[in-house]
Amino acid sequence: MTAQREWFEKDYYKVLGVADNATPKEITKAYRKLARENHPDARPGDAQAEDRFKDISAAYDVLNDDSKRQEYDEVRRLGPVGGMGGGRGPGGFTFNAGEAGLGDLLGNLFGSGGRRRGGAAAGVGPRKGDDLTASFSMSFEEAAQGVETSLYLTSDAQCSTCSGAGARPGTSPRVCGVCAGRGVTDDNQGMFAFSAPCRACQGNGTMIEHPCGTCRGTGVEQRPREVKARIPAGVADGQRIRLKGRGAPGRNGGPAGDLIVECRVAPHARFGRDGLNLTLRVPVNFTEVALGGEIQVPTLLGGPVTLRLRPGTPSGSRHRVKGKGIVTGQEAGDLIVTVDVAVPTTLTDEERAALEQLARVTPASNR
Repeated sequence: MTAQREWFEKDYYKVLGVADNATPKEITKAYRKLARENHPDARPGDAQAEDRFKDISAAYDVLNDDSKRQEYDEVRRLGPVGGMGGGRGPGGFTFNAGEAGLGDLLGNLFGSGGRRRGGAAAGVGPRKGDDLTASFSMSFEEAAQGVETSLYLTSDAQCSTCSGAGARPGTSPRVCGVCAGRGVTDDNQGMFAFSAPCRACQGNGTMIEHPCGTCRGTGVEQRPREVKARIPAGVADGQRIRLKGRGAPGRNGGPAGDLIVECRVAPHARFGRDGLNLTLRVPVNFTEVALGGEIQVPTLLGGPVTLRLRPGTPSGSRHRVKGKGIVTGQEAGDLIVTVDVAVPTTLTDEERAALEQLARVTPASNR
């Protein structure tokens, strides 16, 4: 008997001595107290304490897990522990026969399909097509402002000969005579009905007597196709864009899957990126930062802007130009400019004389 089968027999709330609506904190507190009292190390040789400790641990494992607790509460509501049964089944278990979802619940608990509501099998009926993945490379500027492009794929597509039916033109698939179109066959074992995919039709519910010569009965074929896509402004390198309904075709009239586009953005020679902000390093002269003034700064998609430097601006300082970063439909980043003082490697006689004069009047550095 597995742990989940025990859910029909044991009231884990009583095991821990807590109410049905106990909070997770109350459950943990009760478990710790009982675990200390009944731990085998605390009561060596006490077989009953060891059994109680196992029950306590099993109860805590279920009630401390939100999903397990929810499923356990549903079992109690429908089964013998909850005391809400409408009749007695084999083995003394009481079930509420009026609950439509009981068959699905038991199927989940005991690892089988169970009798499905309405007789529909999981593999029968419309099925969504697979998602496909494509890679698209773009420039830094294209990523910033968005781009419309065409993607060329070779992938599964609806068969052009049979329009996805899988049967030769002029013929149609017929309903499977073994499962009556359900796609599953049942094996009744007392109170339980276990389902398995129909072997005759492979779970499809239909039989194709005359397969299409192009797709060989699959309803799909491999062929090149063009997908027009709009890459929105502001995508980053490695970002994925999902295009609904542009993936592989669905089966049995189901919707197509999605196309996931992996964006590859080339680096820029000047600009970097930090989220929606653009970064830029600008070389300046010593006199521009010492005396202050205005400098022209390039932007990515527009013309240059004027940046005002205060007298005594230090080299490496960062300056923000609002709204000149990556602009999307909802928000706009900024341009972060870092000024770097450029040290000349060669000097004219006039420049050398001016610097020497500056050195004479400049106090010695206190290093």
